[in-house]
Amino acid sequence: MQGPSMWIMVCVRDTLRAIVGASTNWSDHVQAMEERKSLQSLLAKKQEDLPARKMKDSYIEVSLPLGSQPQLREKYLNVYNNVRFGRILEDLDSLGVLICYTHTKAESDKTPLSIVTALVDKIDLQKHLISPDCDIKFTGHVSWVGKTSMEVKMHMLQLHGDVYSPVLDATFVMVARDPENKRPAYVNPLVPDGPEEENLFQQGESNKMRRVAFSTASLLKMAPTGEERNIVHDLFLNTLDSRTVSFRSRILPPNSIWMEDAKLKGLEICHPQQRNIFNRIFGGFLMRKAYELGWATACSYGGSRPYIVAVDDIMFQKPVEIGSLLFLSAQVCYTHGNYMQVRVHSEVSDPVTREHHTTNIFHFTFSSEEEVPRIVPQTYGESMLYLDGKRHFNAAIQSRNGEN
Repeated sequence: MQGPSMWIMVCVRDTLRAIVGASTNWSDHVQAMEERKSLQSLLAKKQEDLPARKMKDSYIEVSLPLGSQPQLREKYLNVYNNVRFGRILEDLDSLGVLICYTHTKAESDKTPLSIVTALVDKIDLQKHLISPDCDIKFTGHVSWVGKTSMEVKMHMLQLHGDVYSPVLDATFVMVARDPENKRPAYVNPLVPDGPEEENLFQQGESNKMRRVAFSTASLLKMAPTGEERNIVHDLFLNTLDSRTVSFRSRILPPNSIWMEDAKLKGLEICHPQQRNIFNRIFGGFLMRKAYELGWATACSYGGSRPYIVAVDDIMFQKPVEIGSLLFLSAQVCYTHGNYMQVRVHSEVSDPVTREHHTTNIFHFTFSSEEEVPRIVPQTYGESMLYLDGKRHFNAAIQSRNGEN
């Protein structure tokens, strides 16, 4: 699929501000948002009023020239002299929004649509390490469209010699809302062109059905399966003290860690610097902070440097307002050999009203160079976290193996 000339990553967020008419100055944000209200009349009354688009219409290539522009490297560099994956999450989030605005581009100078990230469906990595001194290329396009939502497929490649080799594949779901970011808004329909695009579109339909099935079977709604109940009971039996006949007397098996002892917490004050083009906290920033806490938790648990393998099922449940206190809690919830499944729970607190709301649940799959201790739940709630972690781990591994 061929597209226009290549963008530079540092220009992406500036372009997004121009598309929606957002100000670069925090002091002007109220006026800028007021001006967006006048764009309400430009919204389509029904999807059929909008021209259909093809996948190539939204195709974009973006360069991150770490090799040819060394001054960019420090922002992306970690202590191991590799690229920080948290920064890549920020770039993917911005790129996904720009791709959707390219799909919905109209004749007016400013768009009435407010497009935000609803879900990170999955990110599969083909490489553990990303070099800080070789150019990176991102490509992506809209691959499926509903009435008000769009699925975006993105790929990241890195230049080695004269060849770009794959680093990761990502699937995001974005939603369109009105100029005030209050109600859903229609987006241009997508018409597949040829067998390859038809297949991608069908994959998008399948992804939607898979997410619905996964949500329906959630352990917050449904009891565990028979096989899962047996797993929980076996975990319980393995921790009983054989010298007593008590359900309360529990012993930690060898090379194991209680789940209660495998968590870390963090706090962020949400400053204007981290705002997005709609003056909420940038979703990429939230992902980076959650990933970094998850990485630290996996590092502390495994006792060595962990490597990110997959990211899946990050649902953006509520926007995070500027001025909020952001509480992050990371928990190792499942282990298998040298793999660790880490769940990061994010909630915000309004310092004035003291109300707390969950904003995101993040799921990260890490690997270690050596086998890690086995995680062991003690309570029923922890057992459900263990089973949920096992489900996400299995889904991540199946995706990496090419199973849908």
